[in-house]
Amino acid sequence: MPNFRCPCLAQVRSTGDAGANKFYMDTLLNFKATDRQSFVKFINLLRQDLIDNPESWENKKLDTFLDAVSSYATDIQGYYDNTKQNINADEPNWQTFADIFKGAKIYE
Repeated sequence: MPNFRCPCLAQVRSTGDAGANKFYMDTLLNFKATDRQSFVKFINLLRQDLIDNPESWENKKLDTFLDAVSSYATDIQGYYDNTKQNINADEPNWQTFADIFKGAKIYE
């Protein structure tokens, strides 16, 4: 299994409005999706982060973002294992989906 770490934790970049960027990054990193409604809120927050902080996104276009979603979904168990989280990515839940989208933001 590859040595894997979450790219969203590795790349917190400062932008013109450091306060706004910090808010979005803190909120995205700490967001817990527990049900469908909270996942919808997460997706809206992620979209707003793209609008407000496009420079912090590696995958701004839909085709590259979807490719990263696929790759990150494949690799996410390694992230969970390396960060000692007792999560089985094969048992999907709303937080796993949110983690995949967070990672796809900047996954290469």
